[in-house]
Amino acid sequence: MSASNAPDEATTAPASDDAWLDAIAWDANGLVPAIAQEKDTGDILMLAWMNREALRQTAQKGQAVYYSRSRGKLWHKGEESGHFQTVHAIRTDCDNDVILLTITQHGHQPSIACHTGRHSCFYQRLENSASPAPQWQAAEPVLKDPQRIYKP
Repeated sequence: MSASNAPDEATTAPASDDAWLDAIAWDANGLVPAIAQEKDTGDILMLAWMNREALRQTAQKGQAVYYSRSRGKLWHKGEESGHFQTVHAIRTDCDNDVILLTITQHGHQPSIACHTGRHSCFYQRLENSASPAPQWQAAEPVLKDPQRIYKP
């Protein structure tokens, strides 16, 4: 490119460091749902929430950081349980209103992502859906007693 075709640096504004965060369609509370999907199995392990700082820290650390709505603070997954999540990819959907994390779940093997001691938070399956009284049934076993994961 010749000097005459080069963009004028004085008139070309640099992209905002937060432009990637600004692209997210945050809800009225400044949150976005985040799905954690296990890289090797494709299993959906959990859904949590992120605010701007949680997403920023996740990108910087390469480990999942969420926002706990019940505690009103950032939550580095695994800080209490030891079940950390290494993040391999961060994606957003077509509306930029859902985050998808491709992760490797660490800690107890087989991996535990759920606070109930199960592999996935999505362990309940609707049974007898055509009957007058469908019921939710646990479809995955408890791998480790939550009392042993979260010591008081």
